[in-house]
Amino acid sequence: VHLVESGGGLVLPGGSLTLSCSASGFTFSSYVMTWYRQAPGKERELIATLDKTGESWNYLDSVRGRFTISRDNAKNTLYLQMNDLKAEDTAVYFCRRWPASEDDNWGPGTQVTVSS
Repeated sequence: VHLVESGGGLVLPGGSLTLSCSASGFTFSSYVMTWYRQAPGKERELIATLDKTGESWNYLDSVRGRFTISRDNAKNTLYLQMNDLKAEDTAVYFCRRWPASEDDNWGPGTQVTVSS
């Protein structure tokens, strides 16, 4: 299993970013996919979940209405469109399949910094 996140960066409050997660080493279309984030000094938290077909999703309350999770099974890629970003969204963002195997490693993540 190989997951590589990208698309992070420095953005002003109220700005937008789209993160990507490139997946390989497993049958991407057979798995629910998730986005997590870990802010400095905090535990990693689950923020969005998307079913295998991309038709059913769930979000952490604090990002619902601002973030959109989507996937392209033909490209083995998961996305997270983030709008109206806030300082509290500053974190390293990770993708992960569900269920993950015991030996699944976390990808490198992508840093999102929201600051003026």
